[in-house]
Amino acid sequence: MAKNGNKQLGEAKKNKKDEFYTQLSDIERELRHYEHHFKGKTVLCNCDDPRISNFFHYFSYKFNDLGLKRLITTCYKNQERDLFSQNNSERAIWLEYLGDKNGNRVPDPEEIGIRYFNGDGDFRSAECIELLKQADIVVTNPPFSLFREYVAQLVKYDKKFLIVGHQNAVTYKEIFPLIRDNRMWLGYGFVGGAAHFISKYEDTATAGCHKNGMIRVSGVVWFTNMQIPKRAERLVLYRKYNPIDYPRYANYNAIDVGKTADIPEDWDGLIGVPKSFLDKYNPDQFEIVGNASDTDWCRTSGIEAMGKSTIDMLRSQGNMAHVTANMNSLYLVKDGKVVLPYARIIIRRRQIT
Repeated sequence: MAKNGNKQLGEAKKNKKDEFYTQLSDIERELRHYEHHFKGKTVLCNCDDPRISNFFHYFSYKFNDLGLKRLITTCYKNQERDLFSQNNSERAIWLEYLGDKNGNRVPDPEEIGIRYFNGDGDFRSAECIELLKQADIVVTNPPFSLFREYVAQLVKYDKKFLIVGHQNAVTYKEIFPLIRDNRMWLGYGFVGGAAHFISKYEDTATAGCHKNGMIRVSGVVWFTNMQIPKRAERLVLYRKYNPIDYPRYANYNAIDVGKTADIPEDWDGLIGVPKSFLDKYNPDQFEIVGNASDTDWCRTSGIEAMGKSTIDMLRSQGNMAHVTANMNSLYLVKDGKVVLPYARIIIRRRQIT
């Protein structure tokens, strides 16, 4: 199922194979929440083969409805031709579409300007950066293996964006500060928290999840810095704090909450929550304090390093994962055993309601 799909994605990242094409249905489902942002804007899809990209398809067919000014898509020409796409090409290209000219409301070939790059069309190249400077909004599915670098470029050039990435990226040192400082957040997401990408890589999903010619990957999300109604939705809290259901960390003055829905309504101290909390994050309701997956943050935030006795307990439990002489990580002690919660984000409620 998704686990196997994630394995395939991990191998693709390691081998720098990032050809995962987003389904049109997923694009339509997400973009309907942002339509008002696009009027009079130039949109850039700079990680797409426009001949098969559903991003180009969506924006070219919706060009007039959205009131776009200009659509640009760029295509990377990998030096290994078999990694480029099913459409063999000798050169990298970019396409420009300025809207319907003959009244049939269809992007005809003669209405699409085809340009050739001198280089390979990499989003980091000078040619592509010049196109980026001309854009108002960037919408695409960038290479997951280059996600940090890709986002850094968008921030550098102060662009609005809606891009696909993996949920694990929220804990990256380069990404988390953007989320904490409300410069980037999660969109509405994929159905069931998983996406089927059009891909030429082997799909190992079970029969119930398999889609011909696609690979299923869980934890895939949309990242954006455009305002959407979801950001103003308040999480309804109904649970009451008690020390049994909400244990305190042994080395940090905060309580552990395993599920976002279980955040207690009457606790105004620090709270450790899973990264999935960000899907429900309202900056008017909560403050993000830190990233407990970041060792540097842990060292400077008052989280005490594990002592020798705690490390010995982990060893006696057969849990050698992450055990180091200077281990800085949140942990609980339950029934005489050390428990290491999965990745936690530290938050605080802004007010008691």
